[in-house]
Amino acid sequence: MSSLWPGRKGPGVRYITAEPSLEWQQKKRRSLVILGSTGSIGRSALDIVRANPDAFRISGLACARSVNRLAEQAAIYRPDYLAVLDTEAADALKKLLPAGCTPEILVGQEGYRTLASLPEADTVLSSQAGTAGLAGTLAAALAGKVICLANKESLVQAGDLLRHVCGKTGASILPVDSEHFALFDCLSGREDDATALILTASGGPFRGRSAAELEDVTPAQALKHPNWNMGAKITIDSATLMNKALELIEACQLYGLSPDRVQVLVHPQSIVHSLVLFKDAGMLAQLAMPDMRLPIGNCLLWPRVEKSHIAPLSLARIGSLTFSEVDNAVFPAIDLARKAMQVRSGMSIVLNAADEAAVQLFLDGRCSFPDITRSVAAAMEHHLMGIRAGGRSEQTPFCLSESMLALEGTALAEACWQMLGTMDALQEETAAFVRSFVQDGTAC
Repeated sequence: MSSLWPGRKGPGVRYITAEPSLEWQQKKRRSLVILGSTGSIGRSALDIVRANPDAFRISGLACARSVNRLAEQAAIYRPDYLAVLDTEAADALKKLLPAGCTPEILVGQEGYRTLASLPEADTVLSSQAGTAGLAGTLAAALAGKVICLANKESLVQAGDLLRHVCGKTGASILPVDSEHFALFDCLSGREDDATALILTASGGPFRGRSAAELEDVTPAQALKHPNWNMGAKITIDSATLMNKALELIEACQLYGLSPDRVQVLVHPQSIVHSLVLFKDAGMLAQLAMPDMRLPIGNCLLWPRVEKSHIAPLSLARIGSLTFSEVDNAVFPAIDLARKAMQVRSGMSIVLNAADEAAVQLFLDGRCSFPDITRSVAAAMEHHLMGIRAGGRSEQTPFCLSESMLALEGTALAEACWQMLGTMDALQEETAAFVRSFVQDGTAC
């Protein structure tokens, strides 16, 4: 079974974790926690659970405030634990639960952390949206869980930290993002012969438009993704190509590669999910209909492969698959991601936080569509000036000091949560900068 795992030797692919234990791989029924169970990824995961009732027991479910849907899920799966964002949501949830359904309800970031590290759970699906998902991912890693990771911000903000923690605790990561699972699939059983990883991007709803044509784009137009049904944040990110920029950073962190070895191609059909270029100039690609249940099911059931309920792919019906280069002048997000990986020193955190703040401003009608990436670029430049003014190295991994590398157990956990506080402070500082930048009219 270990032959299915991507190579970890270097200087080729150095996957972020070792494979899950043989005990976990052979377990007939896994105990599953889903962080973000009411979102699109969480609901698709429950479709997998429903199709494989003997393979899983739901130990815990979590959402932010979608308590009506969470109560419906709890009534069906009867988990011992639920978690929500605040006490108001918890009070509302209690009133919605049916008679005889009495799970313990956990609250806030501490609640998500508790849920992710439940002793009885062996598998955690981390699918909470945005930076909020990092705490649950980190808690699961510290507890040595198998993490099916759909929250890309965890790796964007704390990839170095997660690699280190998983190495200490034996936690394993399986990539749920369709592009990264496709890479995982193509690299399985390979060692050091990968030359480049190639991510595909649909191009979003504005593929082929000029920079001038993007100035008057409305939120309603940007929320119409041609191929995928996703939440508002990720849909806007797909329109700016920031989603692909974050995935580039994610790929670098997952597979241990420098950004120059990760490429992006526009592929409007979203049939080829990713490709790997090997030393012999051959390529492997994963092709499938655009349906997230494929990577979710493969991760939850790994290394088993079960019959899927998604539509089979008919290449004859599709007819043609097309590819083109990204227009980086119109969509600069991917170049910004490369810069973030080259600078390090917290720059990926700044990129992600600035994007979250700018996307919300755009959805609120307070800035234009191109202002999103303009604001991110300005925040990154502001951060870089601060690094240079402080006499710090631009290449230093954020927060990972030499003293931290030797920590184990409780001391490691305490250091990690302190680091999370430092990251939160940088995110808040960046968000404030973006709001000020837009308010002052500098972005226009």
